[in-house]
Amino acid sequence: MAQRIAIGVDVGGSGIKAAGVDLKTGQFASERIRVPTPDPSTPQAVLASIRRLVRRVLKDPDVPEDAAIGVGVPSVVLDGVAKLASNIDPAWIDFEVEAALSQGLKRPVTVLNDADAAGLAEMRYGGGKDRQGVVVFLTLGTGVGSALFVDGKLVPNTEFGQMEIRGRAAERRSAAAARTKRGLSWKAWATDLDEHIDRIDQLVWPNVIVLGGGVSKRSEKFLPRLTSRVPVVPATLLNDAGIVGAALAAAEKLDQS
Repeated sequence: MAQRIAIGVDVGGSGIKAAGVDLKTGQFASERIRVPTPDPSTPQAVLASIRRLVRRVLKDPDVPEDAAIGVGVPSVVLDGVAKLASNIDPAWIDFEVEAALSQGLKRPVTVLNDADAAGLAEMRYGGGKDRQGVVVFLTLGTGVGSALFVDGKLVPNTEFGQMEIRGRAAERRSAAAARTKRGLSWKAWATDLDEHIDRIDQLVWPNVIVLGGGVSKRSEKFLPRLTSRVPVVPATLLNDAGIVGAALAAAEKLDQS
């Protein structure tokens, strides 16, 4: 990869995080900076926060002035246009986010779904590294984000969290937030997660499922309770995966241009 350092930004429902990333190692090359997501989280407000964060990261002497910039957002992204508003203001729907960020930062910016970004990081540096065939990455947080890979290549914008189980979106029961909101034990929540994983397995028959999000650092609490056919392994980059994957996507797109 020609570009060694790139900037990754991860936009979440409660916080926006950014850092320079060393793409040889997947480690941060600068301080990781986090600011609260604006309320309301309109595109204009969020983009202003992203521009400020990027400028702060660029002040780090280890981050080159021409570093590629990637941004993961909680939305399906088609040709640089946001199509959903997951845990973010509805004004994002049909917003041309990539063009707006590129104009605001006066350089090309790569924008992708946040779970796809995290999945790219795990496939390159973490729990999915060197795994071939069909790999599903799930990030368990406020909702359930997903990323699908076939022989290491991303199939973008999957929404396995939105598949219907028992008459409602699966993430309503299998997200990490659902466990705390409903006051469930790890055992009870693992049963709900197990059902979701089994349904995904029935649809795409993956070789492995990688579970990410902050809850993956407690994997010993629930992984041994899962009974599905498909092997399930914990992610290793935890909440840093979105930043790392966004940086990776930007650098690879720049290399291909």
